[in-house]
Order: sequence, then structure tokens, then C-alpha cells
Amino acid sequence: MLHTILLPMAIGFTIFISGMKLMELALHRLAGPYLQQLLHRSTATPIHGLAIGTATTAFLQSSTAVTVIAIGLVNAGLLTFPRTLGIILGSNIGTCLTTELIGLSLNKLAVPLLLLSLAGWLFTVLFNELGLWSKVRSFRLLETIRSSAVALGGFSLLLAGMAMMQAIGPAVQESSLFNWFLDKSTSSLWWGLAAGAVLTAIVHSSAAVIGIIMGFASIGAMPLELGVAIVLGANIGTCATALLASFSGSRPGQYVAWSHTILNAGGALLFMPFLGELAAASGWLAHSPASQIAHAQTIFNILSSLIALPFCYLPVFRKLPV
Repeated sequence: MLHTILLPMAIGFTIFISGMKLMELALHRLAGPYLQQLLHRSTATPIHGLAIGTATTAFLQSSTAVTVIAIGLVNAGLLTFPRTLGIILGSNIGTCLTTELIGLSLNKLAVPLLLLSLAGWLFTVLFNELGLWSKVRSFRLLETIRSSAVALGGFSLLLAGMAMMQAIGPAVQESSLFNWFLDKSTSSLWWGLAAGAVLTAIVHSSAAVIGIIMGFASIGAMPLELGVAIVLGANIGTCATALLASFSGSRPGQYVAWSHTILNAGGALLFMPFLGELAAASGWLAHSPASQIAHAQTIFNILSSLIALPFCYLPVFRKLPV
């Protein structure tokens, strides 16, 4: 079990998370100088906040990062709590881009993309060694190329880690612990919801947990409805980081974290009775079980945000301390 499951899983997961963080940091460096100003100016109404939250999260590839940034802006007095409501809704939609990309089964492109990213990075190094960096620095061109190359390298590592974790699927399928979990889940899909929430809270990455489930679904090791239940649980577990980030902050900052938690937990509880319908709807445009899991995540987050959007206009939110 150590050599067939635990060690490959640990290595693959480490590569996956490293790729995600590398990509997140590089993209944040690209958007960082403009992000706070964009959030401050473009969140006058919840619908505007939803659009900006979707775009920034899709770019940064991390709903947690956008939520934590929003908490920081509220704590600093640069943004009011009501302005963050739309951002929270949009961040849940934008984060689906990662799982949709994983669902395209691009694992074979990991090595070519890594080589392309290295070529882009070496290009910027060459310019620096030739003394040409200072001549173009004002245009931020080489900084953009370098950060883009690093982000592409992070994405290639993400794909490589995903392929490694998917490769252990047959061994996991034969393990007694996994069969025990499947037996429990047969009697109640709430086991899947709980497992998704706990695992995501531990690893602080819903994309990683959902990616693993997509790998199991792709080889037929896990029933589709159970996979969707774990996806809903992962959306609850991803709130843990935001809650931790808000504990030492102001009360409005804590409101941001709790609104994120209420949205995800409420949406998961709302959709749990309709797992079969959600799985069927996600299968209409899916070309594989993995993409069906990704589509279920996307449909869930879009519908949850659209259902919650009208409530963001209630006058009660304007009376909260800001």
C-alpha cells in the first residue's frame, strides 16, 4: 500500500499543489498592481461585483485567494462588506475554470507546456544577461513574459501531478478502506459530502480534491453521484481558509468569511436532494466521466450564485457595520 498508493499519491499531490501555487503566485504578480483598484472601483452593485469576482478568480485560479484579498481590503477599510457580496458569488463561478481545464484531459500536454514555459523564462534571462532588460523594463513586457512563463509552468506541473494521482486509481479501487467508504456511501451519499468537506479543509484546495475524484470517475472506480456529493462537500471545505484568515480581523471582515461559508454550505445542502438531477444535467455536454464531474461543479456554483444574487440587494446588508 505504501509503494502503490501512499507514496505516488503524496508525490503527485505535492506536484499538483506546487503547480497550483506557482501558477497562482505568477498570475497574482501579473494582476496584483491593478487588482485592489479594480475591486474598489468596480463593485458598486452586487451584479458588478459578481462579474469582477468571476473574472479575477478565473485569472488568479483561486477563489480562496480572492476571498482572502476581499477580507484584507475590508479589514483595511478600503472596501465595505456589502461591496464584497458580489465578489464572493463571482469567486465561486470563476474557480470552476480550473476543474473544467482538468476535465479536458490535457495530461499529455504537461511535458510540452513545461518545455514551452522554460523557453519563455530562459528568453527573459537571456535579455537580462545581454543588458537589454533595462531598455524595455518601462513597458513591463519582459516581466509579463516571465510571469506568464512561470504560470504556464505551474499549469504543466498541475497536469503532471494530476496524471500521477490518476495512475493510482486501480490500486485505490482494490483497497479495503476505499471499499468500506463505497459501502457506507451506498447507504447514504452524505458520507461523500462529509468526506469532501473534511479533505478540502485539510489540504486547503477544492481543486485538488475534485481533481482526484475526477481521476477516480474516469476509470470507473467511483459512482458518479458519489463524486458529485464529494464535489459539493469540497465547496464547503474550501471555506476553512477564509474563516481562519478572518479570525484576527475586524467584524466586517468576519462577515465576508461567513457570507462565503453560508453561500457554499447553503448551496450544498440545497442541492443534496437533487444529486441525480445534477449528475444528469452535467452529462448532457460531457464527453467523459471526468468532464461530467467538472460540469457538475460548474452548474452547482453558477446556480448557487444566481439564486443568492437577489438576496445581496436586501436593505439589511446596508445596515451592517462597515
